Amino acid sequence: MARAQPVPHMRTATPFIAADVGGTHARLGLVRGQAHAGGGEVSVLEYAKYPCADYTDLADIVRRFIDEKVGAPVTHCALACAGYAVDGEVINTNLPWPVNLEALRQATGLDSLSLINDFEAVAYATRFIDPARTSLISQCEQGDIDGPVIVVGPGTGLGSAVCIPRPDGPMVLATEAGQINLAPVTACERELLEAMADGEHYVSYERVLSGPGLLAVYRALAVQAGTTPALTAPEQVTEAALAGDDACARQALDTFCGLLGSFVGNLAMLYGARGGVFLAGGIVPQIRHFLQRSAFVERFLDKGDMRAFLERVPVRVMEHGQLGVIGAAGWHLEHSR
Repeated sequence: MARAQPVPHMRTATPFIAADVGGTHARLGLVRGQAHAGGGEVSVLEYAKYPCADYTDLADIVRRFIDEKVGAPVTHCALACAGYAVDGEVINTNLPWPVNLEALRQATGLDSLSLINDFEAVAYATRFIDPARTSLISQCEQGDIDGPVIVVGPGTGLGSAVCIPRPDGPMVLATEAGQINLAPVTACERELLEAMADGEHYVSYERVLSGPGLLAVYRALAVQAGTTPALTAPEQVTEAALAGDDACARQALDTFCGLLGSFVGNLAMLYGARGGVFLAGGIVPQIRHFLQRSAFVERFLDKGDMRAFLERVPVRVMEHGQLGVIGAAGWHLEHSR
């Protein structure tokens, strides 16, 4: 995973670029703000979203944003990116092109560039988001303000991070929890695991709880039902399930929500997430009403004696939108104080 890298002190009044780069979209903002131990604020002055596949590399996107949206010289970019960095090279098979930090800095004319894991950034963003702008999924509305918070986001992959409040500022840990072995609960899920394993010994949660994973689940269920899969993209599966047009798509989304509930409940116990859970990513905000009616909450709570603890953990859905941008900016401001 990408390690947060410190940068030289910069005045918080100076605008800079904050970018959130995933496997499908790159979101860039011109931002300004301030951070302190108890939180802070970030103002997004300009914002744009770019399909990664439409550009030859990340430098091409950053240059376009500077040309079209930035009216004054900028010297720094805080980059939230999926993957991890080795010797300045971001390693992530979901990105459409390689990202080399020094080459990116030189190609864009920036003086400095800092890197943070994309879901580490989203975790930082929870400190800057008004809960009223989120959708409550669980019955519990208020968690422990001093307790750890986890963020989980199914999208092109399955991202997760934990934010641990401290008197001198939060500690945020990026995780690769999406690579944990898939643990089926129902008979249908056990059959699905066997089908997706296809002779392998290891199937991760990301293989199911992601856009490509949702499509793979739909295809496996269609084959099991003796039908030919007609849908070819994750968004088609979601649309058909919400519209009720395809029984296998509906079953795939039901399965997705149940497994997501189990996975999130596991993480909430693992990190003692008394502060709550935030669901983000590219998929969940689109299906939040479906999620509320699904088995998600019951599977989240279905942890034996730990049910009483999880009943006190609020679960909220955040629109992904500018979260990564705000989080990257917040992290940079935090480390520039």
